[in-house]
Amino acid sequence: MIPTVGVTRYVTPLREGGSLPGIVEGDDLGTYVCKFRGAGQGLRVLVAEVIVGELARRLGLRTPRLVALELDPEIARYEADEEVQDLLNASAGLNLGVDFLPGAFGFDGDLPLGDGVASTVLWLDAFTANVDRSWRNPNLLFWHGDLWVIDHGACLYFHHAWSSGALVKEGGPARFAHQPWSPADHVLLSHAHDLRTADERIRAQLDEQTFAEVLALVPDGWLEPVPGAETPDAVRAAYVRFLTARLETRQWLPEKDQPEVATR
Repeated sequence: MIPTVGVTRYVTPLREGGSLPGIVEGDDLGTYVCKFRGAGQGLRVLVAEVIVGELARRLGLRTPRLVALELDPEIARYEADEEVQDLLNASAGLNLGVDFLPGAFGFDGDLPLGDGVASTVLWLDAFTANVDRSWRNPNLLFWHGDLWVIDHGACLYFHHAWSSGALVKEGGPARFAHQPWSPADHVLLSHAHDLRTADERIRAQLDEQTFAEVLALVPDGWLEPVPGAETPDAVRAAYVRFLTARLETRQWLPEKDQPEVATR
């Protein structure tokens, strides 16, 4: 599992997003952006953050370290904001911590990118069906001269239908495997060159075993039972099936080199 760190102090909310993440301090003396289990998006957003963040790391992309933050609701007693109090009280247990990058600033389109970085980011977003990473919400930071990818909770949309029984229906992995993805609004589209070459390189780095290793990092308590997968290990296996099926196809890979999508 990802490392567990105790929360020692709630510092301040981040009000950019609807889930009201907050800056917290941990008992390892680290500072983290905490994404709360009690937020409206639910636990599956935290699962997607770990899966896609760790895949990004394995592909050589820079992404902040992830930890599980153990939160004692007693911390809420010292918070004056009632909305934050309610969120802290609803988030007892393990939450997601994202290493805080002090002084980082957002991608503005004019900063240099390393060779292949844009294509790798675009490939990962297509593979995981990320609906973010547009100019409205780039989810990219520059820190110490390097590009960092953040905020992957909007990926892997298929798992949101599992509670209603989608997992027990035939052909679920195949449907995701063949689901197309449009790069039209992607913030790095004009920087991503030779996507097919990137595809060949990246596929050599991923397989079913890689996906299983990544899923092993997700805490059991975030893997909610659903029809067809009633235990954490069964839920992990379902994610591995969906990701493996997607990797075995190319229908979702954008035709980046075609003129109609080559420029913004």
